[in-house]
Amino acid sequence: MKTALAVKNKTQKGFSLITAIFLLVVLGGLGAVMMTFSTSQHQSSALDVMGSQAYQASRAGIEWGAFQILRGGGGCVAASQTLPAATLAGTLNGFGVNVACTPTAQSEVGAPNGTLTVYRITATASRGTAGQPDYVERQISATIAR
Repeated sequence: MKTALAVKNKTQKGFSLITAIFLLVVLGGLGAVMMTFSTSQHQSSALDVMGSQAYQASRAGIEWGAFQILRGGGGCVAASQTLPAATLAGTLNGFGVNVACTPTAQSEVGAPNGTLTVYRITATASRGTAGQPDYVERQISATIAR
């Protein structure tokens, strides 16, 4: 003779196994989403650091161009020139910096010979290959009147 308790246990036999599998799948999915989010945050942080480094490399290019103009009465060395690699050591190593200089003569009252030369320096720092996820580029311009 079967009791009511035995019948009740027989009908609920696989329910806890299904619940456990469901919870494992849900927790595994959440873990995968969290890993994807974490990876994307690390990549974003790395690109932010590289962007700051590119900015500093382009500032170095501006200062190098200004030095070329202001030292000993010199002017623009060339229309466009690549910053020497030895100039960027340490954390800026690996950046390519192109420095462009455009002189413009302008009339100015009180300037020697009545003219003033205005130099526009543009420095572009880049690292990586364009179109790739790790590519970064920054450009800065400055003006020097002499």
